[in-house]
Amino acid sequence: MTGSLVVAGLGPGSDTLITPEVVQSLANATDVLGYAPYVARITPRPGLKLHQSDNREEIARARAGLQIAASGGRAVIVSSGDPGVFAMAAAVFEAVEAVPEWQRLDIRVLPGVTAMLAAAARIGAPLGHDFCAINLSDNLKPWALIEKRLRLAAEAGFAIALYNPRSASRPAGFARALEILREAGAASRLVVFARAVTTPHERIEVHTLQDARADLADMRTIVIVCNAETRRVGRWLYAPRQVS
Repeated sequence: MTGSLVVAGLGPGSDTLITPEVVQSLANATDVLGYAPYVARITPRPGLKLHQSDNREEIARARAGLQIAASGGRAVIVSSGDPGVFAMAAAVFEAVEAVPEWQRLDIRVLPGVTAMLAAAARIGAPLGHDFCAINLSDNLKPWALIEKRLRLAAEAGFAIALYNPRSASRPAGFARALEILREAGAASRLVVFARAVTTPHERIEVHTLQDARADLADMRTIVIVCNAETRRVGRWLYAPRQVS
């Protein structure tokens, strides 16, 4: 098989945060596939085919990219942020597992700056000690499992990055997530709401969890629940390196 498939991260929004390796893979591509808003970030050029699809068509998109590679094309599947963080890399390997001959393809995953890290950098170092990331979408896992993970993460003292907090189809989930975190004893913690980070529409707010409101977040927002030891230094937040 002479083709290739690259799964590439476009970073959180600014083109300046796309890695040179990803830029080169896009320059060499015959086909770019992805969720429509991400593909829209790719500059059209002669000889390049752009394939846009809906956000919930990950497996179909992965299969299409693998089929292009198996036919000799140079396919790039793009994700925002990092493709291995709640994005397309896992879907690609799920598709590969179902078709053994695709295991012989040249497949590479190229990392990107995920929104969690971009948001943390904007506010200082709230992820400077132990942290975890939880996807609040219940499209691929039951809400009961999300609740359990939220509660245990809060009780363990982790800083928590919350992806996909609130969408039009599930407006109540994030409000419930805030309630769970408060019930777990995290009400006094600081919470960072970072929307459209690194884009011209960026907005960052800091609240206590007690005062946080669900309407402060949408699908373009990354929410960081700081750990209990997080300190303010002027406009900055940081998690101390040493905890008792």
